[in-house]
Amino acid sequence: MVDPAVVLFANDAFYLAFNHRDLAAMDEIWARQTPTACIHPGWHCLIDREEIMQSWSDILGNESAPDISCHGARVLFQGDVASVICFEQLEEGWLVATNNFIWEDGELRLCHHQASQCLNPPEMNRSDQPTIQ
Repeated sequence: MVDPAVVLFANDAFYLAFNHRDLAAMDEIWARQTPTACIHPGWHCLIDREEIMQSWSDILGNESAPDISCHGARVLFQGDVASVICFEQLEEGWLVATNNFIWEDGELRLCHHQASQCLNPPEMNRSDQPTIQ
């Protein structure tokens, strides 16, 4: 089994790439051989890697793209897939997200990202430490 800290590190790399508007880093994070899927809030499902990377290019190139911070990350293992379930905090409110990672060419790569509105923010008075399941 993959060390959960490695999964959380890969998840942090995704959010760092987003917040630094680093398209090259975002491209490096996404799987190349494994089927991919990305569902941005309010968008239809993108399943073609080229289409997914174009969406990130559009988002990261937009000066009004929000900064996102990740909270309450939980790592779940499902066979060869390591999932991170977390909350994304934006200035406008909260999203709940799933980031699925798989080993590809010796590295954990993102193969699925989905974020959607979260009507109720997480309880931030709880420990915000990552959990493993």
